[in-house]
Amino acid sequence: MKKARHAPPTSSFNLKRKRKEGKDNKKKKEGRREEKETKVDFIKSKSLLEDDHDDLEGFDDDSPRSNVVESLQQDLDDSDSGLIEGSETEEDAEFSHSDEEDIRTNGRATSEDSVHLSSFDLHLQHNLSKEEIDNLKNLKFSWGVPVIGVPKCKWIGTGENILEDLNINSCAGLKEKLYEHWMDVSKTSGGKDINSPKQQMFFSLCNSYRDILHCNKRPFYLKGLEDTSNMDSYIMHSLNHIFRTRDCVKKNDAKLTRLEEGADTDRFRDQGFTRPKVLILLPLASIVYRVVKRLIHLTPSAYKVNVEHMDRFSTKFGGEEHQDNKENGQEFENADPQKSSKPNDFQLLFGGNNEDDFMIGIKFTRKTIKLFSDFHTSDIIIASSLCLVNKIEEAGRNKEKDVDFLSSIEVLIIDHADVIAMQNWSHVHTVIEHLNRLPSTQPRTDVMRIRPWYLDDHAKFYRQTIILGFYSNPEINASFNHQCSNYEGKVKLMCEYKGVLHKVLPEIRQIYERFNIDSIVDADDARFDYFVKKVFPRIKDSDQGGIMLFTSSYFEFIRIRNFLKSQSASFCLLGEYTSQRDISRARLWFYEGKRKIMLYTERSHFYHRYKIRGVQNLIIYSLPERKEIYPEIVNVLDGSDNMACTVLFSCLDKFRLERVVGTTPAQRMLAAENRVFVFSD
Repeated sequence: MKKARHAPPTSSFNLKRKRKEGKDNKKKKEGRREEKETKVDFIKSKSLLEDDHDDLEGFDDDSPRSNVVESLQQDLDDSDSGLIEGSETEEDAEFSHSDEEDIRTNGRATSEDSVHLSSFDLHLQHNLSKEEIDNLKNLKFSWGVPVIGVPKCKWIGTGENILEDLNINSCAGLKEKLYEHWMDVSKTSGGKDINSPKQQMFFSLCNSYRDILHCNKRPFYLKGLEDTSNMDSYIMHSLNHIFRTRDCVKKNDAKLTRLEEGADTDRFRDQGFTRPKVLILLPLASIVYRVVKRLIHLTPSAYKVNVEHMDRFSTKFGGEEHQDNKENGQEFENADPQKSSKPNDFQLLFGGNNEDDFMIGIKFTRKTIKLFSDFHTSDIIIASSLCLVNKIEEAGRNKEKDVDFLSSIEVLIIDHADVIAMQNWSHVHTVIEHLNRLPSTQPRTDVMRIRPWYLDDHAKFYRQTIILGFYSNPEINASFNHQCSNYEGKVKLMCEYKGVLHKVLPEIRQIYERFNIDSIVDADDARFDYFVKKVFPRIKDSDQGGIMLFTSSYFEFIRIRNFLKSQSASFCLLGEYTSQRDISRARLWFYEGKRKIMLYTERSHFYHRYKIRGVQNLIIYSLPERKEIYPEIVNVLDGSDNMACTVLFSCLDKFRLERVVGTTPAQRMLAAENRVFVFSD
């Protein structure tokens, strides 16, 4: 028998659930003509919302479901205007494909007896029990699998080890047309990522619908060598989720038209309160430009005969960089950074459109990709956390406004999380808190098509969250640990670091001083007390100027500023909120020796990369989050008389410390009895 070009087998981690749910499904297929006409049967969801109002008596009047049901039933006739989720006018009809294409095993369409379902169906049709919800609080990372092709890295996860028997030779669960187009794009561009086990493993993780934390992703701005495999994987996963959602709705629409009046329609629950299913959070408009261009490129041509408002999109998100490259006949993705005194990574990241307040909806119809679609009727929303927070606050002030388009997000992707952390991670925290809430207005969906777990206010347990970045920090970890409650479980990438000490000039002595802390709550006070009692007296008694104090946070910056004021110290400021005029003056005063101390922050350096002249002594009050900043800061001592820097750290700085000095040295430094460590040539 000939093998099909793409025969995505069902992954082994779904087999147990298939066998269990397949038994119930087999009993229900007999006597149903409309289901015999299809080669694949969908699992019947248990009805939690009956047509008869009397059946609602068993519900708690104060429960989320009963409140929603009462509101929806009240105006059901008025809301049925043809604008239900998944429905369009004839001119704007959705695409649909046969089930033979979507679900295949070993090159053959499956029969009803096989009951092979995709991970999409298995994930969304699962009925979550109260016991399962209670057990989510006790999940622990219990297994680990090495990352193929990446030394000293491993995936760790909760629940069943989904990677143990994973077939990495195929992209299981991906629609055949998507897979074929992905292969064609890869071959045309000469890329090999899609053929690598590394990419196939990551796509399989996305397709497992588990929450993912991947914070060792090589960004595009680092030496211009972007690891596009991860971006391609989450884009293809998003497209697959959107297209399968549309296919499911259209297939059920067709079945419903053939049903007799009064027939059971409970098994056709396939929608949420609103249409948007995928939310992608990005830090800068220039990165949106890259992602959307790639999304369009990876969409099969059958779905993108037209791309509406592309010129408007290029103007708004491509900015001047797009216009210059267009005039020169050059693609944005291949644009070389302009000549500048700034480092290359800075130019590549900030050389385009740096707008951080944006939001765009993307809608897929039969043959068209509509950019700038209405948020409530979009399939994918790409936004900055700042813009969404502004809309959330606006909806709180104005009752005519709402953010109900966030109520039915099933896939949340946060890319370049490390850059977003440099902006304000608390905005991301706020956005996640407002996802999957019950809508404040009448949903634009047929109430009888809403999935039961939406009505039960359990949507957050079905939402998949994928976080990608160059590094992680306590805030990112906290969001992943406490705000991601996917019932499927979690997977996280753990890596050992080599450190960046080799990038520091060998003549510079780096003196690390460890201070003890009694509790996490007292960590900031312990650091400040150590600085005041052990470090500042050396500064105060010295006649030497050119002392730079580097802090990683603005709160530390303010605290030290106030302390220096109280000591009548000679100092100047260079923070992220300092005006350009004051910055220029401070740099001049420091260089000329008119100010003894300069207080400098990580964010200020990240956004501006100032060259500070006149530094004779460097004190790193707290290690930077971004490891590449450390050698840039320390190397400003080149040519100084002292050629030494002092670094303060505690056991809570483990993640930052291992990124700078390396994982193994960091473990020794945290466990050793000695509190002072010196790195020198």
